[in-house]
Amino acid sequence: MGTTDAISLQMWAPSVAGNKHVLEQIAAYFRASASPGAASAIMRMNRDIDVRHILPVTHVPTLVLHRTQERVIDVRHARYMAQQIPGAKLIELSGEDHIAWVGNRDAILDEVEEFVTGHRQAAQPDRVLATVLFVDIAGSTERAAAIGDAAWRVLLDAFYSKVRGVLGQYRGREINTAGDGFVATFDGPARAVRCAGTIGDAVRSLDLKVRCGLHTGECEFVANDIVGIAVHIGARVAALASPGEVLVSQTVRDLVAGSGLTFEQRGTHVLKGVPDEWRLFRAVTG
Repeated sequence: MGTTDAISLQMWAPSVAGNKHVLEQIAAYFRASASPGAASAIMRMNRDIDVRHILPVTHVPTLVLHRTQERVIDVRHARYMAQQIPGAKLIELSGEDHIAWVGNRDAILDEVEEFVTGHRQAAQPDRVLATVLFVDIAGSTERAAAIGDAAWRVLLDAFYSKVRGVLGQYRGREINTAGDGFVATFDGPARAVRCAGTIGDAVRSLDLKVRCGLHTGECEFVANDIVGIAVHIGARVAALASPGEVLVSQTVRDLVAGSGLTFEQRGTHVLKGVPDEWRLFRAVTG
């Protein structure tokens, strides 16, 4: 993306103008759509087309959608179209993106669905069975105090880089970085356990040890986060792990039977805020 592209996206898609990954995707889309000369010709053609005279004789159901804060096309144009087309329905949405597939896309799709079908489908939570991995740096507070804020920030960035590299190898999905730790999900518990062990090995070169906790259960994905009792259980299991240890719930241990992974019993525990007692196991990674 060049400077001109970035400036254009400040108008066309300001909500993602600072997101390098999204910008590269949009740039690739535009490059694949038309050559620079063709794109310029299309833009000129769009500016020259005048359909005002046919709006009053348009007799099909019409929905006009417009984000009121966008800067490419003034909302007054949308209002004019809706006034001129007999029976047209105008929906003004919040947002400043001109490109329809960024920003509040779901709001646009909901309006289109209701207009076409007559009803709007109730949003269903995105619930999946997943293995949740919590990774936490052991002794992080003491280490940060010993080396100072600037050095700790550098070390933390190196830690994040190491963990992300391992997650990629094991097809883990990064959920968030909670302080000095990581939360990730996997669609296979055996890969999750092996990933946790590899993370522990990878960060030793940074003179760090991590506590890892895993649990498998149904989770609900909300925006870019996950919620549900399985998430709480995974966090509680990780809190009980010792530095350098990969601790799993019995659910995980039972699901990976036959995988070749071995475990040692770590007793029965009460997990804060979670009903019942839970048997935990240490993964033998050596």
